[in-house]
Amino acid sequence: MKSCVLALFDSCLKAVKSNGFAEGRLPAELMKLLVSLAETWGDVIDMGNLKVEQLKGAMTNEVFKISWPMKNQDSRRTVLVRLYGEGVELFFNRDEEIQTFECMSKHGYGPRLLGHFPGGRVEEFIHARTLSADDLGNPALSALIADKMREFHKLDMAGPKHIGLWDRMRNWLTEAKRLCSEEHLKEFCLDELDNELEKLENEFKVKQEIGFCHNDLQYGNIMIDENTRSITLIDYEYASYNPVAYDIANHFCEMAADYHTETPHILDYNKYPGLEERLQFVRAYQSHAGHKPTESEVEQLANETEKYALASHLFWGLWGVISEHVNSIDFDYLEYARQRFQQYRLRKPQLIGI
Repeated sequence: MKSCVLALFDSCLKAVKSNGFAEGRLPAELMKLLVSLAETWGDVIDMGNLKVEQLKGAMTNEVFKISWPMKNQDSRRTVLVRLYGEGVELFFNRDEEIQTFECMSKHGYGPRLLGHFPGGRVEEFIHARTLSADDLGNPALSALIADKMREFHKLDMAGPKHIGLWDRMRNWLTEAKRLCSEEHLKEFCLDELDNELEKLENEFKVKQEIGFCHNDLQYGNIMIDENTRSITLIDYEYASYNPVAYDIANHFCEMAADYHTETPHILDYNKYPGLEERLQFVRAYQSHAGHKPTESEVEQLANETEKYALASHLFWGLWGVISEHVNSIDFDYLEYARQRFQQYRLRKPQLIGI
């Protein structure tokens, strides 16, 4: 049996090279895990037919779709492989993220965890369509996303249930100051952000609903089964308890992005949803499980959400500054950060006037 595994492992490496990957592009630990999974399923005929496809749009990790022939069938086994990005420990605790993933998987949310290895993990490949940037402007799809988001926010996850947003941003600000040049320290006014964060946190010190938030609900983290019209939210690296208004606001901000263009870092705030679109989304969100919200409830949450867009801009602005120094993915993180900070300063006087 051991010699069989080694033979399959050798053929895996040859297959990876034949698909255009440099030697060592996929870690040896990953290849061993794939061979082990294939043997468990008993469906591999020829690992020389291994196919590896890198999926675009990821900015924290590198994501691959990997498939091979199934035994006695004219179809292929497909898994998703996630190679963790460099420096991600500055953004979140990877052990906690894996625990969240496992918990979500056990409760039937998102893909199943098939295994992990140093530097990454293997997940179930969901045979559903990942949304595109244009999909977020579709009212029918938007209502489905709102309903699924409400369901997500109601999850009872292990661990503390207090707001994590502000402490996380303060930690990121410390790292951003440590990493960036004097030039960028001044350009992004990082020395002023301690006061900005304090003012924002005080602005939101009112009674607000806290839920388990995704915190990164861009279109690439939303999938739809075209047959059942069911929505699946994936990728929980940044998930934590937060004000639900913040999570909705972050989703609205992501409507300005298209990460599958020649310039994925460029944001178009003309695509930011207008008032009626925001009200429709909040109404669909609050209508989950048959609830009938009043117009007052809808307007109140919509107003809170619009203010929390400011926090989203600072959150991802700081993320961009740090990522520029720790991540090698081909993405202009600094220009992305520049646009988020600019949007913060543009919208702040209109929304909170401080």
